[in-house]
Amino acid sequence: MIRSFQIAFRLVFLLYIAALLVLCFAHFEQTPSMDWNLMGIPSDKVVHFCMFFPFPILAFLAFDRYTENIRSTLLFGGAILGIGCLLAVGTEWGQAHFTSYRSGDPKDLLADVLALLLSTAMVIVWDIRKQKKHV
Repeated sequence: MIRSFQIAFRLVFLLYIAALLVLCFAHFEQTPSMDWNLMGIPSDKVVHFCMFFPFPILAFLAFDRYTENIRSTLLFGGAILGIGCLLAVGTEWGQAHFTSYRSGDPKDLLADVLALLLSTAMVIVWDIRKQKKHV
């Protein structure tokens, strides 16, 4: 049964990556403008934060069997963060260099990285607490 959950979470993770790439590179002509702020933060930055926040959580759920101790959890968390940051940089760079309808915005990248940092920290704390309960 655990194996089927891992397969399901890996499939969800792959679908999430595909959806993320579509959201980052698709050309949405008919969508209305999002000109609102959340506590002074522009809506597009909030959207970027929300798009990248699930990455570490879904990666952990898909591959958590590799975290048996605190050291492996920290290494895995660092790997998730690094891969997520590469994905964020890649999408912003790709928008700037391969599309005429998108721009690579450093503030979008900052929102992406902040989401990845917060979510990775949550995953690490969650996994360490889970390990301590099983000791």
